Amino acid sequence: MLALLSPGQGSQSPGFLGSWLEDASLKGLLASWSENIGLDLVHLGTTANAHEIRNTANAQPLIVAAGLLAATALGTDARFDVAAGHSVGEITASAIGGMFSYSDAMALVRERGLVMAVAASQSETGMSAVLGGVRDQVLAAITSLGLIPANDNGAGQIVAAGDLIALAQLGDNPPAGARVRALEVTGAFHTHYMQPALSHLSNFASTMTVNPPAITLLSNKDGAIVKEGRDGLERIVNQVANPVRWDLCMKAMADLGVTAVLEVPPAGTLVGLIKRALPGVETLSLKTPADLEAARDLIARHSGKMTA
Repeated sequence: MLALLSPGQGSQSPGFLGSWLEDASLKGLLASWSENIGLDLVHLGTTANAHEIRNTANAQPLIVAAGLLAATALGTDARFDVAAGHSVGEITASAIGGMFSYSDAMALVRERGLVMAVAASQSETGMSAVLGGVRDQVLAAITSLGLIPANDNGAGQIVAAGDLIALAQLGDNPPAGARVRALEVTGAFHTHYMQPALSHLSNFASTMTVNPPAITLLSNKDGAIVKEGRDGLERIVNQVANPVRWDLCMKAMADLGVTAVLEVPPAGTLVGLIKRALPGVETLSLKTPADLEAARDLIARHSGKMTA
């Protein structure tokens, strides 16, 4: 049983789409999305610097576009049993899972990036990953500083979000056995700081055409399987201001009997978590077109293969 994974914000790096855009058809597709949403994704994926692609309004559409381009490159014969995305990656996974069109996914993520950037600009906030340590002690250290455990990623990783001064204090005095790494994001996502973004995003989502997912789609809210398109879209909208429970998504994958995962670009982060949390699961990071042959082989060996 094969799961497709889509990463979230912070996974991008300068020029990571360069090799994909050597394919004229993929470059043309990205150019058309750029025109539709009023954002130069070709530039962002090839020549933009780290500061430019760190901007929330740029990063989110770029990451979703990357995953959709890779899915397009895999071809219509590529089949997945399960799909899950981390944070903004939920939009990628939902589109690949048939809940809405790729063009609608790009329009939605453009709105999401813009309204979250505005919300983030209202306060001096950020996010830091706490790696290792004892879970209860990590959570206590985060909350004692007035911070929020915004991403519970499992595999010994919890992301704290909130005031930059408090995050610096957490970094200076990490919980026992843990280390703290600041993330390349510009706000306290998945917390109450994003509440101002919800109304506009909800109104925009209400205009979208949605379908029931064609595959098993897991929600960041609680790892539950999304049954209805409208419910899935509401979950994506509300997740902006609520914690990501990636740990529960991984538990759901284990319970479903997933035997392999394929992470679309900018790939690597989620595969790393899977390797630590589900060591028996085969993994592949689809980073460049050079990985397409291995990806198709993984799909052929695992897709549609139910476990006992």
